[in-house]
Amino acid sequence: MIKRVLSGIRATGRLHLGNYLGAVKGMLELQNDPGYETLFMVADIHTITTPFNIDELRKNRREVITDYLAAGLNPEKSIIFLQSEVSEHIELAFYFSSVTTIARMQHLPTYKDKVKQHPGHNTMALLNYPVLMAADILIYKASLVPVGIDQEPHLEVTREIARKMNQQYGTDFPEPVRFATKGEYIPSLKGEGKMSKSVEGSYINMTDDLDTIKIKLSKVPTDSGKEGGPIPKIGGVRSLYELYKLFAPEKFDEDFTKPYESGLIRYQSLKNHLAEITYKELKPIQEKRKKLETDIAFVDNVIKEGAEKARTIASKTVNEVRQKMGLL
Repeated sequence: MIKRVLSGIRATGRLHLGNYLGAVKGMLELQNDPGYETLFMVADIHTITTPFNIDELRKNRREVITDYLAAGLNPEKSIIFLQSEVSEHIELAFYFSSVTTIARMQHLPTYKDKVKQHPGHNTMALLNYPVLMAADILIYKASLVPVGIDQEPHLEVTREIARKMNQQYGTDFPEPVRFATKGEYIPSLKGEGKMSKSVEGSYINMTDDLDTIKIKLSKVPTDSGKEGGPIPKIGGVRSLYELYKLFAPEKFDEDFTKPYESGLIRYQSLKNHLAEITYKELKPIQEKRKKLETDIAFVDNVIKEGAEKARTIASKTVNEVRQKMGLL
């Protein structure tokens, strides 16, 4: 039986290395497996749950679609669309909010973190973020979601909503699980937290050239390299370790682990090599992106057709829910 998959990235700017390794590579893996039907969206409605610039949002929605295509997402294999083009997501989220308590939303650690980041923007939209995410997933009855481990609390909310809707109204929503990718958590270049577009200096853009990547990696904080012992669990050394393991898995024991443990690691040469292998993977994506930037009609058509295909599935689910809830 073919399983349906949905994933999305917020429209807060062009994709960075963390998005690529943590989400897009997982999307590509699933897209190319005939056992899955894949839908990938740009979560532009989710973007307005935190402070945003209107002009930047308009631009960024298209930028992410272009990045998706440049990285290898294929509109002939996957449905690629803008969340806001399928208004059924909003309608289903409201129906779901009728089985979701305010207390449950307020206790989510992700909600508390966002309130700390934006204390003047504690809105209903922010509180309802996980309910909209549940609607995004369940409107397509997706059973797999390739997202980072930090999204697991939201997926648990999705499963709870699915159970409640099935029990109260006799719907047939699946309880989706996270599809873990090899790069499910990409650490910040600052040595604290994960790569994030909201933290300057923490990430490598997918559009960065080799010199820029070298400069960014050169700033990753490290020790003297003479301490030896086990690899630290946190900090800049750990960030380099995780990135090297993803880009050079066959050499990383020889190049990183053994030299570090013996106190003989040379960070400058290691950082330069990491920059080179990172750029080698990004270069063909960058070249494809340049071509897409000039093919406006193609990108427009991907957005239009993706919305039409997504809406066909979404409207059917919403009508089912209306019927079950007595609204039809």
